[in-house]
Amino acid sequence: MGVKSKTEDLENFITVVESGSFTKAANLHNTQVAKISRSVARLEQELNVTLLNRSTRRIELTEEGHLFLKYAKEGLSALNRGEAALNDLKGAPQGKLRVDAASPFLIHQIIPYIEDFQIAYPEIQLDLISNENIVDLIEKKTDVAIRIGKLADSNLYAKNLGNSRLHLVASPRYLAKCNAPQSPIELRQHKLIGFTDSPKLNNWYLKEKVNIKPALTATNGEALRQLVLNGNGIALLSNFMISKDLKSGRLIEVLPGAVISPNPREEVHAVYYKNSAVSSRIAAFIDFFAKKIAL
Repeated sequence: MGVKSKTEDLENFITVVESGSFTKAANLHNTQVAKISRSVARLEQELNVTLLNRSTRRIELTEEGHLFLKYAKEGLSALNRGEAALNDLKGAPQGKLRVDAASPFLIHQIIPYIEDFQIAYPEIQLDLISNENIVDLIEKKTDVAIRIGKLADSNLYAKNLGNSRLHLVASPRYLAKCNAPQSPIELRQHKLIGFTDSPKLNNWYLKEKVNIKPALTATNGEALRQLVLNGNGIALLSNFMISKDLKSGRLIEVLPGAVISPNPREEVHAVYYKNSAVSSRIAAFIDFFAKKIAL
């Protein structure tokens, strides 16, 4: 079996385990369930063991499967490092690079510089994806992710890109209808905009403790920004997405100094798995954007 086929079989096996089903693995790889099943069966035949116990409801790793999973991840990592090393010998970084970031960061900090990045690294093929929640990099076949907030996953390497200060903001239109609050406690009298089903993101880290109860919610920061710009209320937003709005006067900061800073929500990192070496294309991306982004 060739290196490409072996790599594909290992990737499919790992994805089945990580996602918990052949169907989910097939969806993630944009292929047929039968192809994923054949990959795992091929590995089992070569190894002469059963890696997964299948039932109509779920799959479970066998004892041999648990043992092999560890080496499968290490083996796949080694193959990826080998491919990256060969690419390095050819000169400039090249190959596909999948990058995950929350939509506001993607829109305001990554997309404006894509043209410059592609001029600098024409052989890198970018695949930009947006998830508002933290994703498993292996399961989603993602090379590097931009994460906002304090990191909790010790299995990741991380490059700290800095802190993006949080601001309480409203539009001139809203403030013309409702007088700006003069103290944090007065926020209770205003229409507050927050995140849907995200208690951590609705912690505003106010110096004066106030229980924040959003009257209007959305699932991502860019939607919150648009709601605030259109006069719907007050929100707590990161500087990386509203700095131009503040400078232009489209948004106005209310209660300056009321938010504790620094705080865990202000941290910004680029992350990637420890079990895969930083290929030249990942390093190129992180180094390039570390110099470009304005937090």
